[in-house]
Amino acid sequence: MEAAPAGTVAGQGITQDELRLAARNHALPLEALRHPITPPGLHYLLIHYDIPDVDPATFRLEIGGAVERPVSLSLDDLRGRERIAEPITFECAGNGRALLEPRPLSQPWLTEAVGTAEWAGAALQPLLDEAGPSASAVEVVFTALDRGVEGDVPQWYERSLPIADAAGGLLAYEMNGGPLPPQHGFPLRLVVPGWYGMTNVKWLTRITVVEEPFTGFQNAVGYRMYSPDGVPGEPVTRMAPRSLMAPPGVPEFFTRERRLEPGPVTLTGRAWSGHGPIELVEVSTDDGASFAPAQLDEPLGPHAWRGWRFAWDAPAGEHVLSSRATDAAGNTQPLDVPWNLKGYSNNAVERIPVRVANEADLS
Repeated sequence: MEAAPAGTVAGQGITQDELRLAARNHALPLEALRHPITPPGLHYLLIHYDIPDVDPATFRLEIGGAVERPVSLSLDDLRGRERIAEPITFECAGNGRALLEPRPLSQPWLTEAVGTAEWAGAALQPLLDEAGPSASAVEVVFTALDRGVEGDVPQWYERSLPIADAAGGLLAYEMNGGPLPPQHGFPLRLVVPGWYGMTNVKWLTRITVVEEPFTGFQNAVGYRMYSPDGVPGEPVTRMAPRSLMAPPGVPEFFTRERRLEPGPVTLTGRAWSGHGPIELVEVSTDDGASFAPAQLDEPLGPHAWRGWRFAWDAPAGEHVLSSRATDAAGNTQPLDVPWNLKGYSNNAVERIPVRVANEADLS
């Protein structure tokens, strides 16, 4: 057997380092897909470093760099701006990583690193306009208050966006109608609809307009697609289309295999994409051998997941259920995806084993 690439494990269990990450972060329980708006405690969570202790009374957001008029704002200043609220779906770029073989070493997500909250705050574009970016400005850098070490380099968490992409950003100070919880970026975070979660910088404290592309770790090294031999490729940006099913029936405790009685059942789930609205969801009850269209719910919003439902007359036996999404740009979930070194953007179609039998036979 060939050795696994550096930074991966093949045929082994979860490492202690991964277990520490998994204990700090958490996924969305798939049964919570029944909620159109995810309760904050069920929304997926990834914390890169530590949760900082921030005093909202002294907090300032600084906007500077290549601008004509630097801006400094308190939390009250931001709350005094026009309040914009919108349901927006977040998904971690590493969602699906633990399903790859060999498994890339990092937070061991299966498929549940997702959630949809109603984020509220002030639009970013008017503040950038007031600051007046220079004619040579190309990107906007967002700096957080959480600090750690990656690649042996101490750093604040920072990411950049091209100016055109930053224009749609929201400076959010509320989640589902209340203040941001500490783990979700209190008192202020960036929200960029359609982009993977790493873009939505938490504990935001500084916005810097720059005239050269940003070369910080999270952009240049961290969130890029890598070939099996470690060559960096395209940056990770927008969410690929994905559909997830709320698992039917009840679970076997340890394996989570679903147990279901024969007969009619309505399968439900949610689908999303960062490349446009969801236009089609298809469901398979035979391990992907065939698919049939599901009924779509009314859209929750332009940047939020879309509900779907599918009628299934469940016959006795062993089945594997799947769903797949297609967005308005024509992107459809694949049955399999090419392997990449960091396990990003694995939007392969889900596989949910289900055992259908009468209750007396389920034990």
